[in-house]
Amino acid sequence: MQEETDAGNLTPPRRPGQGGGADPTPTGAQDEGAGLRKSLKNRHIQLISLGGAIGTGLFYGSSESISLAGPAIIVAYLIGGAAIFMIVRALSEMSVEDPKAGAFSYYATRYMSKRTGFVSGWNYWFNYILVSMVELSVVGSFVNFWFPSIPAWVSAVVFLIIITAANLMGVSKFGEFEFWFAIIKIVAIIAMIVGGLAVVAMHLPTTNGLHASFANWFNVDGGFLPHGLISKGADGQWVGLLMALTVVMFSFGGTELIGITAGEASEPRKTIPKATNAIVWRILVFYICALGVIMAVIPWNAIGKPNDKGVVISPFVQIFDSVGVHAAAGILNFVCLTAVMSVYNSALYSNSRMLYSLSKQGNAPRYLGRLSKSGVPYAGVLTSACITAIAVVIVFLWPEFAFNYLMSVATIAALINWSLIMITEMRFRKAVYEGRGPGRLAGLKGQEALDAIQFKLPFAKIAPWVLLAFMALVVVLMCFSPSYRVAVVIGPIWVVVLLVAFQLSQRRAEKATGTGPEAKGA
Repeated sequence: MQEETDAGNLTPPRRPGQGGGADPTPTGAQDEGAGLRKSLKNRHIQLISLGGAIGTGLFYGSSESISLAGPAIIVAYLIGGAAIFMIVRALSEMSVEDPKAGAFSYYATRYMSKRTGFVSGWNYWFNYILVSMVELSVVGSFVNFWFPSIPAWVSAVVFLIIITAANLMGVSKFGEFEFWFAIIKIVAIIAMIVGGLAVVAMHLPTTNGLHASFANWFNVDGGFLPHGLISKGADGQWVGLLMALTVVMFSFGGTELIGITAGEASEPRKTIPKATNAIVWRILVFYICALGVIMAVIPWNAIGKPNDKGVVISPFVQIFDSVGVHAAAGILNFVCLTAVMSVYNSALYSNSRMLYSLSKQGNAPRYLGRLSKSGVPYAGVLTSACITAIAVVIVFLWPEFAFNYLMSVATIAALINWSLIMITEMRFRKAVYEGRGPGRLAGLKGQEALDAIQFKLPFAKIAPWVLLAFMALVVVLMCFSPSYRVAVVIGPIWVVVLLVAFQLSQRRAEKATGTGPEAKGA
């Protein structure tokens, strides 16, 4: 079938003066960026990628990961951070050479098959619908810090409306929103780190009866690695450094937004590499340093426990609450709230662009390719927002389910995305080597073509295989956790659903155009 055309059968695009050759770009996809405004500047893209990665997973989910690994969570974040950096480098390698909205879905279609692009794109959309639900499910916990009587579902509704309205503005305005959301997070986290270091330097006592000190990493309840690599806790649940990797990888979801922004970047060849390489120091500062300081001030076994009002608050708020600086705690709670808004803002942005790209590839209904006068794929924004509205009902009916199980299913969807990125990157390199690369690489062959790639994935021959093995390990670890185990079952079922949906969509398209087997037989 035509949709299964392999990258190996594609010929490079024609250059001026070249002979014939079919354009390998999927039908309609070559024009997918034509209607979008390429107005995202370097500062926008730098902070959009930051906004997508620093949200609930860090501000709220870090409590769970610390309870699983203790102070050794720092090592888990280093391991997970190294993995996600290489994944984004693989995506950026392709995005710099061929910047497109829809990124990995477009690349999967071009270098593998239309079916793979369909699965990649819709899985990514599904992933971010779940992420949106997770973000909205915890909004209430931050609002309740000030207003305990406001139901969580009310907070979810209000922020759903606000962020949807923001996404219907032009992309440059979205970039400004995300820029300032991220600036608030950066300033606040750095201030928290500096403030926490001051508390440690002064050796102040906390409400837990201990004095703030980095020695708390090693002296509290089992030391630095209290549960070992993996072990069974007193309640029969599996804990340890390895088990924390499941929560850690969810925290890093969103860094691949860099690839999505490429289609609307004014200078992708400059901005994408800068944003990608900046991930290293972001991981070190915003995850490693922040959590290290928190665990020096608050004993790791006290993090995530309800406060004197009976409310479970973020570790970032708890650090100041524990030393009696309630004003600072209130400010950080506001920061956590804006961080959640930022992630949902980025999620809605990326989902609308993915639906737009899928529509242009012929892998989604045509109406999702509609743009407003300002170049916003408003149909994708409104469709994603309406689906996400289900989160309001879920938060209202099953608040615990909303965070634990949605986060686990979002994690398996993210692992599928990242695996497809690595597989596609290998096919991309094969196409480049054989002279079928995009843009300026077209026509170049062999090592000369690979050397011409501007932003290369380090250790490209072995890195994809190592990363695929790592992600397989995370899936195995998910099987040991009751809240994540369900996702391991749902993940394959979801992929089968996507494959069936693709086949059905292709049959409908063939009937509509009269190109199906029946028409040919006639």
